[in-house]
Amino acid sequence: MKKQFVTLNILFCLLLMINPAKIVAEENKNILTFEELSIKIMPEFAYHPKDEKKDHPPLLIGYQGTMLNNTDQPQQGQIEIPLPMDEKNFRIGYVADYSSDLSKVYEIEYIINEELGTISWTTSEEIQPKEVYKFVVEYYTDNLTVTNDKKSLDYQFQSFADISLFNVSFIQPLMAENIVLDPAPEKKETHADEEGIFSYNYQGLKAGDSKSFSLNYERSESKPTVEFVDDKPAQSKEVKKGFNKLEIAAFGVIGLIMIGGMTVLLRRNRK
Repeated sequence: MKKQFVTLNILFCLLLMINPAKIVAEENKNILTFEELSIKIMPEFAYHPKDEKKDHPPLLIGYQGTMLNNTDQPQQGQIEIPLPMDEKNFRIGYVADYSSDLSKVYEIEYIINEELGTISWTTSEEIQPKEVYKFVVEYYTDNLTVTNDKKSLDYQFQSFADISLFNVSFIQPLMAENIVLDPAPEKKETHADEEGIFSYNYQGLKAGDSKSFSLNYERSESKPTVEFVDDKPAQSKEVKKGFNKLEIAAFGVIGLIMIGGMTVLLRRNRK
């Protein structure tokens, strides 16, 4: 079967406005469609592995995407998505994609386009017809606002494509108190509603749609959540119980896809 290698550009809505090659964008826009995008927002979870100064609480955000090959040919090419690169002290932490059976994780090289504010990479494997392609991108910012023990975050996501299923999860840091989210998350009897995990689920997000959230909490502890892994003997039962819940949240609420990236992150930080 003849192999296809094309630019699998999911920024087609943006590119139709800024790229004169409108016909090319129109041809490519239906090659891959976004089936699902899950975003995990993890304040004070871990510092970037290359951070030297640690005088500001970190914010880790992870994108986990699932895309579908709508053609009758295998596809392999370039994926490009926008990221909020203008945010304070933005830096990439981890980028990977996965084999179709999820048995392999490929940490991949990527290209940053600062002018467009996008990150792009080439798929590690061919995407077979009607099969899904999964990836994870993790980045850090210093967007948490700090006033003594009080922390706050205003987070907004503007969709860059049509997305069938969209999920946002806030993972509270260990030992945080008085957590307030606006809008208030719905209470559902699901695993994602464990204490300390706050999730929002949407269907049929259109390109250009935006979702806004605000988070406020109090925390006197300066150590990020992930560092408690190396201090388990000294932890109280309450802290251990809390970490077990948040460990599940950070590594498995949305599915096995996030495990690869977060496990590597955990290893790096433990080193």
